[in-house]
Amino acid sequence: MPSNCSAYLGPSVPHPLGRVAAMATQSLYRRYRPRRFSEVKGQEHVVRSLRNAVINHREGQAYLFSGPRGTGKTSSARILAKVLNCENPQDGEPCCECASCIAVEKGTSFDVHELDAASNNGVEAIRDIIDKASLGTPGRHRVYILDEVHMLTKGAEAALLKILEEPPPHVVFVLATTDPQKVSETIRSRTQHLQFHLLAMDVMEDHIRWLAGDAGIELSTDAIQSVLRQGGGSARDTVSALELVASGGGEPLDITPLDEFIEAFIEHDAGRALAVVALAVQQGRDPRTLTDDIVRHLRDCFLSLMAPELVQLPVQRAEEVSALAQRMGAAAAVRAMERLGEMLVEMRHAPDPRLLLEVALVQLTHEAASNDMSVLLERIERLEHQVASGVAAAPVARSAPVDPATGRAALGGRARPAAAPAPVAPTPVVEAPVSTAPAATPVVNAAAQAPAAAAPAAVAPTPVAPAPVSPASVAPAPAVLPAAASDLVAAAVARWSADIKPTLKGFARAMYSSTTVLGERNGALTIGVSNETQKAKCEEHRRDVEAAIAAVVGGKVTVQLVVHSGNDDHDDHGNDPAASNVVPLKRSTEPTMREEEDAIDLDDLIDAPAETIVSQVERVALAFPGSTFVDE
Repeated sequence: MPSNCSAYLGPSVPHPLGRVAAMATQSLYRRYRPRRFSEVKGQEHVVRSLRNAVINHREGQAYLFSGPRGTGKTSSARILAKVLNCENPQDGEPCCECASCIAVEKGTSFDVHELDAASNNGVEAIRDIIDKASLGTPGRHRVYILDEVHMLTKGAEAALLKILEEPPPHVVFVLATTDPQKVSETIRSRTQHLQFHLLAMDVMEDHIRWLAGDAGIELSTDAIQSVLRQGGGSARDTVSALELVASGGGEPLDITPLDEFIEAFIEHDAGRALAVVALAVQQGRDPRTLTDDIVRHLRDCFLSLMAPELVQLPVQRAEEVSALAQRMGAAAAVRAMERLGEMLVEMRHAPDPRLLLEVALVQLTHEAASNDMSVLLERIERLEHQVASGVAAAPVARSAPVDPATGRAALGGRARPAAAPAPVAPTPVVEAPVSTAPAATPVVNAAAQAPAAAAPAAVAPTPVAPAPVSPASVAPAPAVLPAAASDLVAAAVARWSADIKPTLKGFARAMYSSTTVLGERNGALTIGVSNETQKAKCEEHRRDVEAAIAAVVGGKVTVQLVVHSGNDDHDDHGNDPAASNVVPLKRSTEPTMREEEDAIDLDDLIDAPAETIVSQVERVALAFPGSTFVDE
């Protein structure tokens, strides 16, 4: 591209006050606007189609150029207008030296008419085109360039459709738009649709380096990368960013660090994301634009995982984005794009778009604040990555302890430190020495006879020395219970009335209020009931009672229910406890409901007054005072 392609602005004009009026400097994107098809960068498919059409004299009567802003749509339309009226076209290219080409470049040609459909979107503007289209033209073709054609009204589109159906043979329409989906299908079907796309980063970098060198702008590598990142593949935006850097002395632009958002998503750090939002807003960034930039950056991360060849970034930058994407994962990137995309739609009518952006970022960085099922998928994917890489998983949060009285989680239980189980001191067992004496006495566990030391009502029995026995007459000692289980049962017996029974709730407390604690039997706390019906009802709540006992005595105690007849000398089956190895049951001192009823003094009761019997006739008379009964 030659450096002398800028339009001549003319000499300085003397100011009426004697000072020289300085002319405004022409923008770089206007000075280096393409003049030929060969100078259009990154749109080879469009250039090839237009040049072949001009060479073969098969120009279409209507074209539709669509694509992102700053990709060369209007410049290509002007080049096409020049070559269609050029006096000396060369291989489908305008000569840019004849009077027609110079007039098109200056904007004074009678053969080329440009119309901004954004500001001239009414029916009158299109009717004016229709009236002038049939008139003659100095050149071979009359070219109408309609920019932003998607902003035409319905009436204007209907009027344009009529001229597109039957245009004069010397008229060519070039419609340009950034949103082809908003153009009616009837208009699109009558045009040749050529789609422009963003420029590749390597092509854009070569063009910027050449342009900076030709314009005499010194840039560092960091400044060039900053310009390319700010341009985002748009040629005009990139050149405008280059001009801004040149005005700032070649220093890199202050851009929002989008990588910080990705790091916040990875580390689940909501404060980090909110801090970057505050910095961007302080720099003057619009929350909607910032959200759109985050979505674009997430798209680059997603593409670097799925299709790296589609990422339009410099090589060094593409490697950095790929490393971030590997840490974030595809599922998290998709979830973030979906959530921020929803916020972009809601921001259109929101009074404070920044608030919606901050809420979305908190939901994406804090798992507890999100109600999306994709959070579970993200956690599963993160665990899979940890297992695959050999990284230890994070410790599982300790669940809150359950209150045995209510069966619910204890309030503030997770904040309490986990208490280590208290060590249980071993209880010494008295061993019987072997002797040749004829008598034989069974060995009894001393701890089974003595209650736990922690029980306040327990009384230590007097130790009895075992009698010596002969080896021949030694019989195997009967199975005895562990000292710890016996101590727990004894403690439960001692603390039943004062500590355990008040903690029972609901039906469990009602059912066990009339029971009798009998003591220990076979390692279980035996509780007597009056009949089989009560036993069945108490059995339904036995687990709740065991949980309440465990919470008080600090260990598991099994509850055994028996039908108790009130005789302490025999058990419920009529067996004599003294004649067996069963530990005698210990009767509770708590009065039962029947004993409480027997304790009522009958002298305190008084007779209720006799009820006066009122007949039906008297009740009717009372209901209708002053009435008289008549016998038929």
